[in-house]
Amino acid sequence: MKKLFPMEVPNLKPPRVVEAIKHDIRKYLKRERRKACPEGIDFWDFDCRTGTTADEAKPTHVADVNAAIDTAASENWPTLYIEILAKPGHRAKKAVEPKAEPTPDEE
Repeated sequence: MKKLFPMEVPNLKPPRVVEAIKHDIRKYLKRERRKACPEGIDFWDFDCRTGTTADEAKPTHVADVNAAIDTAASENWPTLYIEILAKPGHRAKKAVEPKAEPTPDEE
């Protein structure tokens, strides 16, 4: 998804515009996460970029996209560019630490 959202819509108040943008983003993420993962893929990860235009967009974590939308609204940006691209993700296994043996004092 590569989209340029106008932050000022004639018939809508600014808070409704922000909510509409957030709704579109949540809907897109939910739709992409529902897609079947290919063999060897654990989950869908996302590369995100946000900014006023495509040229000025900076990498953003998917969890911080809503904060970027709020920032655009509070700073009165004329437009908001959001780019979200799905990519395959692999879970990293956590290292298992061996349990420490109780010392004679703890028994």
